[in-house]
Amino acid sequence: MNWLSMPPLAALRAFAAFAETGNLAQAGAMLNVSHAAISQQLRALEAHLGLALVDRAGRALVLTAEGRQLADALALGFGAISAAVQELTGRAADRPLHVSVTPSLAGYWLLPRLAGFSRAHPGISLRVDPTPDLIELGPGGIDLALRHGVGGWPGVESEPLLPAPLVIVAAPQLVQGRRVATPADLADLPWIEELGTNEASAWLAAQGGAIGMGRSTQLPGNLTLESARSGQGLLLIVRLFVEADLAAGRLVELFATRQESQYHIVTRPGSLRPAARAFIAWLRREARAGSPG
Repeated sequence: MNWLSMPPLAALRAFAAFAETGNLAQAGAMLNVSHAAISQQLRALEAHLGLALVDRAGRALVLTAEGRQLADALALGFGAISAAVQELTGRAADRPLHVSVTPSLAGYWLLPRLAGFSRAHPGISLRVDPTPDLIELGPGGIDLALRHGVGGWPGVESEPLLPAPLVIVAAPQLVQGRRVATPADLADLPWIEELGTNEASAWLAAQGGAIGMGRSTQLPGNLTLESARSGQGLLLIVRLFVEADLAAGRLVELFATRQESQYHIVTRPGSLRPAARAFIAWLRREARAGSPG
């Protein structure tokens, strides 16, 4: 199809509205424009095609044979477009909202709050995918992601949600009687790492030389904290998740990282589904509130 030879869509839509109503004023009301604008679009369409589409000889405007032929074709075309749009938008509305989130954020912050979102939005179905992997956001797939870092990732839009500085913690019994003055003093101790991440080893490597990591155990993100509480190893974790443990003495903070990291809401550029907009607004409220609700 040669799209360059097609008349302007606005002119075709104006002509279709006139053919449907048979009246300039009613066609204008249908498209929320003046009857003069409809008349101008009809004349522009006739000039583009080099055909008379409307017979203006009588008191009332009527379609010519060519005009009726074009009107029938447009009724079919615009009808097919309307049906396709309704099907697609209906399908999108029924599709669950797909959220990718790191396992630790899912287990320690998001999931305890989701009942509140369901109460506020009973018509929105959720699919939460806890994974440390960076998954591509695309139409018909994942609607948004919650990711840890400094932001500014290429190809996506990101909005800070929660401050998330990292700390090294341990059960008191693991470090009891040990002098811990520098990160090197931790090198021979066991570590707990979240599956699919290397933040702990990367942090150690950045501490003034090649500080080795002792024995490490990799676990799903929602199991790492309980393992640390039981004294099975050191853990690099977002401080937000262990504030209650630190206050209760179940864990002690050994070091804090200098990186000003945060959790971010990550979306692809462009407009979002209404369900995604509602979820993001709820996330912002929860972040400001600070406690599950």
